[in-house]
Amino acid sequence: MGNAGDSYHNALAESVIGLFKTEVIRRKGPWKSMESVEYATLEWIDWFNNHRLLEPIGNIPPVERESAYYALEETPVLVAGLT
Repeated sequence: MGNAGDSYHNALAESVIGLFKTEVIRRKGPWKSMESVEYATLEWIDWFNNHRLLEPIGNIPPVERESAYYALEETPVLVAGLT
């Protein structure tokens, strides 16, 4: 990711928004109500984070890889002055 204000800062967000528009908004429309758009958005976000298989991380869902990453951390982070 780039720094705030450079050309790479918004690239990821713009690609995800484009993917969402292509896969949900255009494919499943026309929409009858704002509630139906909101519900479809929530379903897509759940799929995107919890169910899609991502090849670069071993064909597992992103949430599964994130859980495995944090499970490997054995030592808790200690903040100075707190016990």
